[in-house]
Parts: sequence; structure tokens; C-alpha cells
Amino acid sequence: MLYPFLFVLAASFSSGSEVSRGMVGIIPKGFNVDSYRAVFQYKYIWEGYRNTLLYTTAGTSINLAFTMAGAYPLSRKQFYGRGVFTFIIAVTMFFSGGLIPTYLVMKSYKLLNTFWVMVIPGAINTWNMIIMRTFFQNIPNELEEAAVIDGCSDIGVLFRVILPLSTASIMTIGMFYAVGHWNSWFNAFIYLRDQSRYPIQLWLRLIVLQNQINDITLIASQGAVDQSAERLVSDTIKYAVIIVAAAPILCVYPFIQKYFVKGTMIGSVKG
Repeated sequence: MLYPFLFVLAASFSSGSEVSRGMVGIIPKGFNVDSYRAVFQYKYIWEGYRNTLLYTTAGTSINLAFTMAGAYPLSRKQFYGRGVFTFIIAVTMFFSGGLIPTYLVMKSYKLLNTFWVMVIPGAINTWNMIIMRTFFQNIPNELEEAAVIDGCSDIGVLFRVILPLSTASIMTIGMFYAVGHWNSWFNAFIYLRDQSRYPIQLWLRLIVLQNQINDITLIASQGAVDQSAERLVSDTIKYAVIIVAAAPILCVYPFIQKYFVKGTMIGSVKG
């Protein structure tokens, strides 16, 4: 699991000639930071970072708000018809409208090539909502009854009792949503036409898979004398872009990891 990442990291700090000859393992050869210098001078990388941060922050907030709003009533025994609603919601895990109908829906609501097309579709992940619902069900009913006796409404019970006791579940589900938004590129590929709105992952795809790195290669090569020299530089740039795109979420993950096992296991198995 670690070797591919360590290889990419080492290659990003190595010279293009060493990478092309297959001399790089997990230790950089011909250490240099020219690729990173070129990546950070490429304006679209910074625009992609900005867009991804906005999409991730807004999208995760919307996801958690809608997921909690759906999970709470479905977890309450007094909610009439909760079994029917749960079944209807669960059906969406197995059937969907498909890409073309979804595209037509986005078009009819005039969401194409807008900020909202990246955060509104998929506002609720059914699997995550079911996990959170099960977590809420495991909170003792006596706490809710005590809050009701003290005068709390359903909203008051949610915010004063349920959510404070559900930190592990919220952090876990929130991390799932955040990673999903950070790694998302397909919606941008389908719905966005303005490059200034592209997320970092779509730029990563364009650079690594479609080799659209002419401008960034010129920055790094600084007037390379032939095409082979530019190609050697472009190889290391691809690795550098991968590291730049993955680094933020890798830095956040260790701080959330402690919630994962507790949040997922309690929410997956009903006691």
C-alpha cells in the first residue's frame, strides 16, 4: 500500500532522466524541486485548489445537514411510516435515473457550469444516512424522554442531546463526504465548461492522463533545447501534481482516523 505512494513521492523529487531510466525506487535520485516550482507557478493549479476547497467545504456541510435531517426522524420509533420511507430511500442504492436523465435535470434547473452543480447533486448518500440513522437508534431513549420532559422540542432534542453524543459518527461520515468531494472529478468533467471552475482533481486528470502540460512543462524546462528534455521534465511534473493534489487530505486524515472505527462500527450494527 505504501510503496506506490513512496515511489510517486520520490519520483517527484528526482530528475527526469533518472525517472525515465527506471532508477528511482523510494529514494529520490538527482534530488531537485524544479517540478514543484513549476507546478506552483501554474495558475490553474491554484485555481483548482481554491475551487476544490470551496466545493469540499460547502458540499460536506450540505451533505451533513441533509444526512442528519434525514437520519434523525427515521431513527425515532414514534415517526409514523418510517419503515416505508426507509424502504423508498434504500431503493435508490440499487436504482438510479442514469447519466443522461441526470444531465437533463441539471440542465432544466440551469445548474450546468455553476458552483451548485458540484455540491447539490448527491446531497445525501443513502448508505451514510443509514449508518447515521443506526447510530442515532443506539442512543438511549431515556435521554430523549428526559429532554422532552424538560420542554425540548424535536429540534431541541436533536441539537442538545443527539448531536452532542454523535461526534464519532458525524466526524466519520463527514470525512467520507469530504474525501468524496476532494477526489471528485467526474461531475466537473460532465457539467463544467469554464476552466476557471475546474477542481484540482480534474486538472490532475488532464495533466496525468491527457498529457495537457505544455504550459507547465515550459515553466519547468526554462527553454529546454529539445523535445526529449521537455519530456523528461514532464514525467516528474506528473508525479509532483499527484502529490500536490493528495497532500491536503492526507494531512487531515490522521486527525480524524481515531473516530473511524467507533463511528462506523456503532452505526453499522444495531445493538
